[in-house]
Amino acid sequence: MSRIGKAPVQIPKGVKAAVEAGTLRVEGPLGRLEHRLHPAVTVSVDQAAGTLAVQRADDGRLARSVHGLSRALAANMVEGVTKGFEKKLEIVGVGYIAAIQKNVLQLRVGFANELQVPIPAGLTVTCPDQTHVHIKGIDKQLVGQFAAEVRSLRKPEPYKGKGIRYENEQVRRKAGKAVTK
Repeated sequence: MSRIGKAPVQIPKGVKAAVEAGTLRVEGPLGRLEHRLHPAVTVSVDQAAGTLAVQRADDGRLARSVHGLSRALAANMVEGVTKGFEKKLEIVGVGYIAAIQKNVLQLRVGFANELQVPIPAGLTVTCPDQTHVHIKGIDKQLVGQFAAEVRSLRKPEPYKGKGIRYENEQVRRKAGKAVTK
């Protein structure tokens, strides 16, 4: 049995969860999320006890692999509608800046042109200063995907460390050719 899959998800007060026609819906103070369940698993919600449990239909390979995943996705949905998720990016480099105009993240990161990245619906992106970008939302996958896409526009390079990185990310630095002399 999956250790993650068999653990019940605690539903805090103020959060409503329901399963209808193979779709898990979770609604809380920050918003509402939906997830289409795999046919190999079933979800039962006990609002009185405040728990959500995921069971699998059989012990087949596919059912075992989807069991823990479905429970983790349900737990992320509950956490998302109560607390939300956040990723922080920092921009390192001389002249590298970020700004937000309407629904577009504008980045100047050493290219000839300014990069324009449209912000997806459901995310809140802020720039407290020109070298930091904060991405917030209730969907963990959407927050992480957008942060990864922004980071991939100019990954931190190993010689000077310039680029877009996650806050507190350790960038491995190379010595360069000046060390050999």
